[in-house]
Amino acid sequence: MDRWDGGAPLDDPGADGPGGPGPEGVADAVRVVPLRRRHLRSVVHIEEECYPQPWSATLFLSEIAQRSSRRYTVATIGPLVVGYCGLMVVEEDGHITTLSVDPGWHRRGIGTVLLLDQATAAPAHGVRHLTLEVRASNEAAQALYRRFGFAPVGVRRNYYAEQGEDAIVMWAHDIDTADYRLRLREIEAGLRSSQ
Repeated sequence: MDRWDGGAPLDDPGADGPGGPGPEGVADAVRVVPLRRRHLRSVVHIEEECYPQPWSATLFLSEIAQRSSRRYTVATIGPLVVGYCGLMVVEEDGHITTLSVDPGWHRRGIGTVLLLDQATAAPAHGVRHLTLEVRASNEAAQALYRRFGFAPVGVRRNYYAEQGEDAIVMWAHDIDTADYRLRLREIEAGLRSSQ
């Protein structure tokens, strides 16, 4: 069930994207809140825009029902849902199950805000290490994950079977340390300074 696509280039705080104003103030305007039923229509719409085999509303409902081992959030700007992110907790490991940004809001720091929220919250759920899979061709997403301390550790061949594409498995270790908290503070400061 887990899949990590990374979609198109998630964000580049210094670049304009289609569908609205430039990045100025966007990251500060983003609110990250728990994914609720009321968000599902928007989430599924983004899902269908981003993936050839999108998750259904039913699958998202089953995920958010598992409250002891899942943490799903949405990024909102005013009334709009502009992205979402999921975390599955298995003992000390947290698996980023999905991270997607509405294509009209790409390249504005929203993916960074969502991942920052999950990485900051994960230690309170007992998570010491984070992992995810990303398309081998998605260099922009890989660059984002490297900023968060993720490093490649392996390849899952033909993971994205619909396109016959491999996934790179990435891990960020020891996210419960002072050094990692400092990394997250620096990422957050970088978002603010780009506004």
